[in-house]
Formats: sequence, C-alpha cells, structure tokens
Amino acid sequence: MQGNTVVPVLSDLEVWFLVGSQGLYGEETLRQVAEQSRQVVGMLAQHSDIPVRLVLKPTLTDSDAIVATLGVANADPAVIGVITWMHTFSPAKMWIRGLSALRKPLLHFHTQANRDLPYGELDFDFMNLNQSAHGDREYGYILSRLGVRRKSVVGHASDPRVAREIGSWCRAAAAWHAAQGMRVARFGDNMRYVAVTEGDKTEAEAVFGVSVNTWPVNELAELVDQVGDAAVDDLVAEYDDSYDVVPELRAGGDRRDALRYAAREEIALREFLVSGGFTAFTDTFEDLGALRQLPGLAVQRLMADGYGFGAEGDWKTAALVRAVKVMAAGLKGGTSFMEDYTYHFDSMGSKVLGAHMLEVCPSIAQHTPALEVHPLSIGGKDDPVRLVFDVPNGPAVNATVLDMGNRLRMLVNQVEVVPPDAPLPKLPVARAVWVPRPSLEVAAACWILAGGAHHTAFSQAVTAEHLEDFAEIAGMEFALIADKTEISDFKKELRWNEVYYSLARGL
Repeated sequence: MQGNTVVPVLSDLEVWFLVGSQGLYGEETLRQVAEQSRQVVGMLAQHSDIPVRLVLKPTLTDSDAIVATLGVANADPAVIGVITWMHTFSPAKMWIRGLSALRKPLLHFHTQANRDLPYGELDFDFMNLNQSAHGDREYGYILSRLGVRRKSVVGHASDPRVAREIGSWCRAAAAWHAAQGMRVARFGDNMRYVAVTEGDKTEAEAVFGVSVNTWPVNELAELVDQVGDAAVDDLVAEYDDSYDVVPELRAGGDRRDALRYAAREEIALREFLVSGGFTAFTDTFEDLGALRQLPGLAVQRLMADGYGFGAEGDWKTAALVRAVKVMAAGLKGGTSFMEDYTYHFDSMGSKVLGAHMLEVCPSIAQHTPALEVHPLSIGGKDDPVRLVFDVPNGPAVNATVLDMGNRLRMLVNQVEVVPPDAPLPKLPVARAVWVPRPSLEVAAACWILAGGAHHTAFSQAVTAEHLEDFAEIAGMEFALIADKTEISDFKKELRWNEVYYSLARGL
C-alpha cells in the first residue's frame, strides 16, 4: 500500500517563458529574438535542476498580447508560474495591465542570448538586438512600481548556478500551486492551552488557498472498525516485508494484535483522506475517541507517501510539511514533521535531539526502520506501534510557520545532522541529533526571539533558498538563522520586519 504517493509529478507542470520586445527594429529583428529565445529555453531545459516543463510562448510586443497571454496562464491549471525576459527594449508601460492581473508566481530572468561579447564583430545591429541590459532594467522598474512579488535571477542560461536558482523557484512555485485548494483534515482540536499551534484558518484560506476543517475522531474510528480482515492481512504482510519487525509483532507474537490494529488505522485513515481529497491532516493525543491507539505507524507511512502532518492539531505545520514534500519531489533526502525535544549542552559544541512521540517520517531514515510497540505515557490508550530509526548525517533545514497576528512568518534554521555520541537503546522513537547553525546557543536564542514553534518541517532535501522562494511567492515574512547570524542583528531584522509589515498592511 505504501508507494501510493500524493506528490505531483513536477514534469507534468508547466512554467511559461515569456519574452518581451517591440516592433521598433523590424520583423527581421523579431525573428532573431524568437530564435534566440528558443536557444535560451533549450539551454535551460537541458539542466536537470529545472524539474518542470519550460514552454516558450510567442514574443510579446504589445499590451493586448501581454494581457491575453497572462490571462490564459492564470486560467491554465497546468501552469504554475511564468518566467519573463526582456530580450530587447520592451517599454514597460505595455506590461502594466497584464502584470496587474497576473495571479501566478513570476520569475524575472535577466540574461542575454550570447554569453560573451563578440568584440571584433560588435556593431550597432548587434547592440539593437541584444538590449536586455537596459530592457530588463525598464521592466524591473515597473515590477517594483506595481509591487509585484518575484524572484530575480541574473546570468547566462548555460550557467549551472542559474539553473539551480531557477529550479529552486520552480519547486517553490509547484508547492504554491499545490497549496491552492489544499485540504487539511483535523481530527479533534489543538492540544489544550497551547498557543503556537493556533492560527487564523480563514486567513490561511484567503491568502494561501489552504482549507482547514475539523472532523470528529469517531468518524475515523468507525471507519477503522469497518476495515475487513483480508485488507489487514495484506497490509500486515507488507509491514513484515518492509521493516525489521520485532518478534512480539510478528506472526505468532504476543503483540501481533497491536500491529493488526495499526494496519486498520492506516487503511481507514488513507481511505478518509483519499475520499475527501485531503493532502494534509492532524490529530491529537487528547482526543482519540474510540480509537484504541494513537496513530503512529499510519501517520509515518502516510507522510512517506507525501501527506503533510502536524501533531496536536498543528494545522500550519501539516500544511508546511505538505508544501515541502511537493518542493522536494525527486530530490535526494526526505522531509518530516519534527520537534526540537531536548539538548546536549557542551562547550565544545552543543546539540539538539529532535524526535516526537511517534510521528517521524521514514523518508528520513538512515537504514531500514525497526517496527516496534511501546507504551505511551499520555493519551490513555493501548501501546502504539511505531517505526524507530536514526537519521543520516548531513545538512538539513528546520522550518516553521507562525501566525503573528497581522501576517504569517516563516522561520528557518540551517542545521547539520551528526551521529549520536552514544547509542540510544531506551529511546523507542525515530530521532535525529543535529548541530544548529551558527550554534545551539545563538540559534535557539534567535528562534525564541522570533517566536519560533516547537513543531517544524525538517528536510534533508530542500534548502533555505527553496523555502525563501516559497515565502516570497506567498508574501510571507521570511527569517533565516544560518552560519553568519548574530543575535543583535537578528533582533534588528525582526524589528524592521515588524515595521514594514505593519505599514504594508495599513497601506
């Protein structure tokens, strides 16, 4: 049953490549513009870092054509964004109506067809044809004048760095596309008295397109009770083949019944999500109704298939995990719901132990996970089944989204996963040990100053650039804690942001 991914195939999505020019220099020049545009798109398409289809549209030379093209882009469900390049001097007032109506993400590619100056052959015909050095400046003015959110990439199409930057934006645009109409199912409410998992669900739908609603957990419990034995047999056999199952959960083991019930939960939860068109969900240990176990294994496996998840009713993290899953499609490394749990303070280098009660995604497992059953001291239900594993070493990011009252803030910390200093034989959950950048002491202070949540989307697949691109598309405040972060500067950044967003909201 695992492998039923809900992550879109990014190569099925389109980004339109729009080239601006004008008729001032004649039809021959426009033919050359069209040919060079095909060459530029062809160079970009050769880079594996760009995961979507780049579709070159006819050269745009007047306002009506621009309005029509961007209108069609808005309406086409396969189009996740547009890349624009002003090949020659495209008077920017032509773009006002079209840009004002654009509802898809925009990237401004500042480039030219030739990489090098042809010094010995350079004449004014060449200069008239290759004018993006000032054509894109004219266009950049109108983008700024209209307040159009965008990413700007500068360089030649053959440069791998350019492709990486464009590819990052394409992934963020795909995640934004997936957020439009995203449905998040909440089983029960937030954990009682917890502040950071609350938020304005109406604003989330109005601004981000994410619909968040609640269902009684006993609706799920009824589905669990209706699951047939044959379906349970098939899924338990899959568990036996996929994981290192402890003896008490294997056939004939004295806890086999717990595993069969976990399979019932997965089958029922998957059926509920699929039938309702949900791509993210939450639950809470404080509201389990007639469920016999807090879903652990089911949540882990559904996350591995691309669903977003947030524990204790944390719908913002569920939506963020889903968005990052889409961004990361096809990249090496996994993404999971995560929590900073406890610290190792050491003058030689402090560390964080990240984990959760049960719900860590096996996409970040270093080796084949162990399938185990252990008591859970909260929730008052049967001992839940879960996958236990360590996380491979290497760079990662922790990201969270916060409702600041007048805006959403995305907070990101770059981290480095490291081996535990010693085995963890008595910790029966999936876990990761990491060193935050620039240090635990600075990173934690900045995280807390920014109001950072204890729940995060943890990823070894995406980078801070992907997340920043997504925040820019969404119009979300973005704050990064990285190698060069200093507490005093970070405080100032937060205060400047507060002023900016307060004024922008008022305007």
